[in-house]
Amino acid sequence: MIHVENLRKSFVVHKREAGVKKAIASFFCRKNERIYALNDISFDIKRGEIVGYIGPNGAGKSSTIKILSGILTPDSGICTVDQSIPWKNRKEYVKNIGVVFGQRSQLWWDIPVIDSFYLLKEIYEMNDTLFQESLLELTELLQLKDILKTPTRQLSLGQRMRCEIAASLLHRPKLLFLDEPTIGLDAVSKLAVREFIKKINREHQTTVILTTHDMQDIESLADRIILIGNGRVLLDGTLDTLRQYVPKVGASLDEIMVELYQEYNL
Repeated sequence: MIHVENLRKSFVVHKREAGVKKAIASFFCRKNERIYALNDISFDIKRGEIVGYIGPNGAGKSSTIKILSGILTPDSGICTVDQSIPWKNRKEYVKNIGVVFGQRSQLWWDIPVIDSFYLLKEIYEMNDTLFQESLLELTELLQLKDILKTPTRQLSLGQRMRCEIAASLLHRPKLLFLDEPTIGLDAVSKLAVREFIKKINREHQTTVILTTHDMQDIESLADRIILIGNGRVLLDGTLDTLRQYVPKVGASLDEIMVELYQEYNL
């Protein structure tokens, strides 16, 4: 479903030293540095997989997700999703994907959640039958009935995240990107979200790419792990493959990740 080959993405960063004189001097002689967020990464993901895309801050995870969702254009390389190039013909492409960013909202802040859902229905050009079926299913599975008429700004974090996930799945996407979907949630809400993700993957064969620092999310959901660091793919395999890199008996996934970060100087 997803094919990524030799993908590169860089950004130019402007740098200057502290102080007023240095600030004035930078107007006339600006120092630039090119940073490679992605440096020749390659991987393939099959339909129906749940993949944990993990790594330290600044590893290149968000840049990859933004390229796969069509927000960024890479410097070079090949990237296709269902034989489509994400950043070309984006209007048609985004009808088949859903995105949840834990730190950003796609719900309108001052209006009831249900009104945001109806706006998304028009944006995705959904017919009434599909919308009502999808809304009913998501409302039941994510327990949204009592909060649909509440403005987004009055929801708790856990309630808002459940609504964000529902908003991303209303149009029945084939591919779902989850960036820190359980950030700040209590234990009960985390379990509910995890069970829901497994259910839609099982019933609708939704492909899920999960980016998170919560190793319990990874352990509970992911069939496969892609570890990225310094813009490169460092490891690609199952959780058992990951554990083989750290011989310590009974080590937790968090301990294993610390060992790997130290080994790769991340």
